[in-house]
Amino acid sequence: MTIKKKRPSKLQDNLVYGLVWLACFAPLAWLAWRGYAGDLGANPIETLIRDLGEWGLRFLLVGLAITPAARIFRQPRLVRFRRTVGLFAFTYVLLHLLSYVGVDLYFDWTQLWKDILKRPFITLGMLGFVLLIPLAVTSTNGWVIRMGRAAWSRLHQLIYLIVPLGVAHYYLLVKADHRPPLIYGAIFAVLMLWRVWEGRSKMLPRAAGELSRSD
Repeated sequence: MTIKKKRPSKLQDNLVYGLVWLACFAPLAWLAWRGYAGDLGANPIETLIRDLGEWGLRFLLVGLAITPAARIFRQPRLVRFRRTVGLFAFTYVLLHLLSYVGVDLYFDWTQLWKDILKRPFITLGMLGFVLLIPLAVTSTNGWVIRMGRAAWSRLHQLIYLIVPLGVAHYYLLVKADHRPPLIYGAIFAVLMLWRVWEGRSKMLPRAAGELSRSD
């Protein structure tokens, strides 16, 4: 006699989604409260810009970590949160850019262009943001249908370039303590190694089956 697993109710699903949204929104709310309380340090603009960018990078890494976590803990339903986390990552990166352009540069587009051309960390950061735009735009089910699953998946593999660009941007930005970007880089490397290992694990049984058939 087999026992069927009980599917979570719609109320439970909504509750979990609500908790995920709160968790993703919490850093922004905390940053806003710190700004209101005057707790952003001696250079509040720099703190605002940097914290927004760092949270964007963190959420990009969380999005990449969801699939391994779902496989390792055998919780496939975790995958449904990738889109939410990814869109929050884009939101934080967008706010990071808008804070830099609007609050720091006062929308001086000429200075922005000069920074993109002359400052490597700005160049890398802007490139990562530009590559992130099509991923955010095509994050809906409608785009998956329009593009086809294979083309959509190939497009979203840009994330494997965007994250290291973000890490390099952060590394070149900081002047003294390079440990945070190095930690993020190490996390990204571990996630990529897991994907390589998983890919090889899938290929070996397939290759063995093809070899046995050829015999």
